[in-house]
Amino acid sequence: MAKQRVLSGVQPTGNLHLGNYLGAIRNWVEGQSEYDNFFCVVDLHAITVPHDPATLAENTYKIAALYLACGIDLNYSSIFVQSHLPAHSELTWLLNCITPLNWLQDMIQFKEKAVKQGENVNTGLLDYPVLMAADILLYQADKVPVGEDQKQHLELTRDIAVRFNHLFGNGKKVLKLPDPLIRSEGARVMSLTDGTKKMSKSDPSELSRINLLDSPEEIQKKIKRCKTDPVRGLSFDDPERPESRNLLTLYMLLSGKTKEEVAAECADMGWGQFKPLLTETTINALKPIQDKYYAVMNEKGYLESVLREGKEKAGAIANQTLAEVKSAMGYSQPL
Repeated sequence: MAKQRVLSGVQPTGNLHLGNYLGAIRNWVEGQSEYDNFFCVVDLHAITVPHDPATLAENTYKIAALYLACGIDLNYSSIFVQSHLPAHSELTWLLNCITPLNWLQDMIQFKEKAVKQGENVNTGLLDYPVLMAADILLYQADKVPVGEDQKQHLELTRDIAVRFNHLFGNGKKVLKLPDPLIRSEGARVMSLTDGTKKMSKSDPSELSRINLLDSPEEIQKKIKRCKTDPVRGLSFDDPERPESRNLLTLYMLLSGKTKEEVAAECADMGWGQFKPLLTETTINALKPIQDKYYAVMNEKGYLESVLREGKEKAGAIANQTLAEVKSAMGYSQPL
C-alpha cells in the first residue's frame, strides 16, 4: 500500500527559530518515515511583505540547509524550492479565477497583517492563501502539517478543491482534499518576551525568540532576560502564568522528558535555578543542528544537488496535476 503524501514548507525570511523547529520541522522529522514527504522553501510567499532582493536567494539556501540539519532524511523526503517550479504560480492563477473574493477577505491573518501594512497592502498578501492552496493541491497531498494559526488556510484549500471538483470534475475528484496533521504538544511556541504571543520572525525584538543558529552566548542572554513572574515554583497549568507554561514546555521538548517528569522536577524551583537549566538544555539540543548546518553550507555543490533532485521529483507530480487541472478546465494541450 502506497504511503500517504505530506507537503509542507517554510518561508526564507530570516533565521528559523525554536517555534519553527518545535512547532513544525521536528514533527516532520519524527514522522517522515511514515509518509511520502515533500518539503519546500516557499520563497514566493516571502514577497507578500517587503523583502530584500540581495538576501532572498541566500536565505532560501539557508532554510534548505537547516531542513537537512534538523534531520530531514532524503530516503523519505524531497526538498525543493517553490519558485523553481512554475506550476505553483500557474495553478494559483487558475484557482484565483474560481475563488470568491470574500473568502480571502475573511482570512484572519490577512486582516491582522493588513492592519500592519496600512495603505500599502499588496494583492499578494490578500491572495497568498490561494498560492498556499496551489502548493498543497499540486501534490495531491493527503496530510499537511499545520499549526493552529494555519488551520483556516487549510480549510480554504479544501473549499477551493471542493469548488473546483464541482465545477470541472465531471463527477471525478481532480483535486484531493487534504487533512491537517496537528501535534498538540509544542504546536504553538510562545514569545520569550510575552507568553501570550506566538514566537515569530516578524517580532522586531530579537530577544523574543531563540534562533536555531544563535550562539551559546546569545541563547544565555535571551533566556536570562526572558519574561518571568515573581512566583516561586513552576507550573504548566496555571492560566495566570503563561510564561511559566511556555518555558516549561520548551524545556520538556528540548530535554525529551515527559510533562510529568518536568512538572515534578521543577515544582519547587525558582527562576534563578531554572533559567540556567533551560539555557544548558537549549545549547545542547541545538549544537548538533548547528554543526550539521555549517557542514552542509560548506558543501554548496551537495546542497544544489539535493535541491535539483527534489525539483525533479516534485515537478513530475506537480506538472501532472497541473495538466489534469487545465484539461478539466478546457484548455488545449500545448503544441
